[in-house]
Amino acid sequence: MAVNILVNVLLLGFLGLFFLCKGQNTSVSLSPMKKKEQETLYSVIQGFIGKEWNGSDLYPDPCGWTPIQGVSCELYDNFWYVTVLNLGPVFDNSYICTHDAQFPDQLFKLKHLKVLSLTGCFLSPTQNPVRFPISHWENFSNSLESLHLRSNPGLVGTIPSTFGYLRKLQSLVLLENGLTGELPSNIGNLVRLRQLVLSGNHFVGEIPFTYGGLSELLILDASRNDLSGALPSTIGFLGSLLKLDLSNNFLEGELPRELGRLKNLLLLDLSHNKLRGGLVGTLEELVSLQHMVMSNNPIGGNLLGIEWKSFQNMESLDFSEMGLTGNVPESMAEMKRLRYLDLSNNNLSGSLFRSLENLPYLAALHLNGNNLTGRLEFSEWFYSKMGKRFTAWDNANLCYIARSMLTWTQTPHGVKLCVHETSLFEETSKMKTNDKDSNFMSSSGSSRCISYGFWWVLNVNVVFHVFIWNMSR
Repeated sequence: MAVNILVNVLLLGFLGLFFLCKGQNTSVSLSPMKKKEQETLYSVIQGFIGKEWNGSDLYPDPCGWTPIQGVSCELYDNFWYVTVLNLGPVFDNSYICTHDAQFPDQLFKLKHLKVLSLTGCFLSPTQNPVRFPISHWENFSNSLESLHLRSNPGLVGTIPSTFGYLRKLQSLVLLENGLTGELPSNIGNLVRLRQLVLSGNHFVGEIPFTYGGLSELLILDASRNDLSGALPSTIGFLGSLLKLDLSNNFLEGELPRELGRLKNLLLLDLSHNKLRGGLVGTLEELVSLQHMVMSNNPIGGNLLGIEWKSFQNMESLDFSEMGLTGNVPESMAEMKRLRYLDLSNNNLSGSLFRSLENLPYLAALHLNGNNLTGRLEFSEWFYSKMGKRFTAWDNANLCYIARSMLTWTQTPHGVKLCVHETSLFEETSKMKTNDKDSNFMSSSGSSRCISYGFWWVLNVNVVFHVFIWNMSR
C-alpha cells in the first residue's frame, strides 16, 4: 500500500515537471524571432562564414528550440533579438570564419547587439586585408557593451574615431591584430570602460592624455606596439586600475610622479621601453602592488630612494638591465611575500646581505652581471633550495664562503671561492693527499718486502731440489 502511494506521488511529480517544461517550451515557441531580424542575422553570419550556410536546420527560429552556437538572444516585446554574436575557434562546435570574411553591412542592423566577438576571422593582411567600417557604429551607441577582436592579422588600418559613439562600451579588446595608426583620443570619452586591451598591434604615437578620464578602468594593456612619447601624468587619475601593461613600446621620458596614485594597482609592467630619470619615489605608495617589471629601460639611478618595506604584497620584482648603480638596500629583504627578484645586468656595487635567505617564499634570485663585491655568506641549504634559479656570475670581485667542508657541490655557479676558504681547502686537500701518499708508501714497502721474501724462498727451494736430484744420480 505504502509502495503504491509512493509510486503515485513520484508519477504526479514527474507529470507536473513534464507539463511545466512543456509550458516553458510552448512560451518559447510562442516568442519567435521577427523575420527581418532572422534575415539580418543569417546575412551577417554568411558574411563571416560563407554564403553556403543558410540556417535551414534552425527551425522554428535560431534562438528558441535550436539555437546557433555563438549566438544568444533576449526577449524584447515578446520577440527574440540577437544580443551576442561570437564567431571563431572559441568552442569546439563554433562557426569558423571563411578565408574571405568581411564586415557585412547588415551587422549594424542588429540594434540590440551587446557583445560582438570575432576571433581568427581575418587572417591574411595581403590576400584579404580588412578594415573596420568607418560609419554606422553609432547604431550601437545604446546597446554594445563588449567589442572583442582577437588574433586577426588581416584586420588592418586604424581604429575609427566613430568608436567614440559606443558610450555603453565596458570592454574593448583589440588583441593581436594588424591595426596601425594613432590611438583615438575620444576613446577617453567611453567612461564606462572597465577593460581596454590594445596589445599586439602596430599602434604609433603617444598615449592620449584623455585616457585619464576612464575612471572605472580596471585593465589597461597597450603592450607590444610602437607607442612613443612620455607617459601622460593623467594616468594617475585611473584610481580603479588593477593592471597597467605598457611594455615593449618606445615610451621615453621620466616616470610620472602621479603613478603613486594608483593605490589598487596589482601589476605594473613598463619593461622594454626607453624610460629614463631614475625610479620615482612615489612608487612606494603602490601598496597593493604584487608584480613590478621595469626591465630593459635605461632608467639609471639607484635603489636607495624607496622604502621597500612598503611593498608587503610584492611577489615578483624585475629590475634587470636598467643601468642601476649603488648598493642593494637591505630593506629589500622586508618584502616578505617576494618570490622572484631579478637585479641582473646593472652596475650595482657593494656587498650583499644574507637576510635575503630568510624570505620564506623566495624561489629565484638573479644578481649576475653587476659589480658586487665581498663575500656571499648564504648557507648551502639556500644554494640547494635555489639551484639554477640563483645566479651571481659576472661579478669579478664577488666570492662565496663554504659553510661545510663536507659538501662542495652546493655552490653558486660561476662565483669563485673566497681566498681564505681556498687556502683552507687546499691545505685540507694537501693533508689528505699526504696521508694517501704515506699509506701508499707503507703499503708499497710492505709489498716489496713480501715480494723479495717470496723470490728468495723460491730460489732456495729450487737449488735444494737440484742438489737432491744430483745426489740421487
